[in-house]
Amino acid sequence: MEIYINYIMAKHFCLLDYPFGRELKVFKVKGKIFAIVAEGNENQRPNICLKCTPESAIELRKQYQAIVANSQYNEKHWNTVFMDDSISDQQIKTMIDTSYDLVVAGLPKKVKRLMK
Repeated sequence: MEIYINYIMAKHFCLLDYPFGRELKVFKVKGKIFAIVAEGNENQRPNICLKCTPESAIELRKQYQAIVANSQYNEKHWNTVFMDDSISDQQIKTMIDTSYDLVVAGLPKKVKRLMK
């Protein structure tokens, strides 16, 4: 998980927060969540929750058993990716990039201008 946490933290204007307790690392860009990392414990497998387009969310779920709809957020836009080595590091990084880009694209124009 460390490789993904470092990759996420390298995103511009990324902030790590713990609004749901220390077990969940919540990554935000300008106050908006784009990734949630659960490193796992005896009751939970390590996973990352990421935003997707509705179309890609469905396709990814069909393609990988380790990707499921996230029932705690909008299932249409959020997937939970379980870390089980069935998905390449590059694919996970691509999903992280997509999540970040979707959230940034949804920010107000004024905020996006300040990010440049």
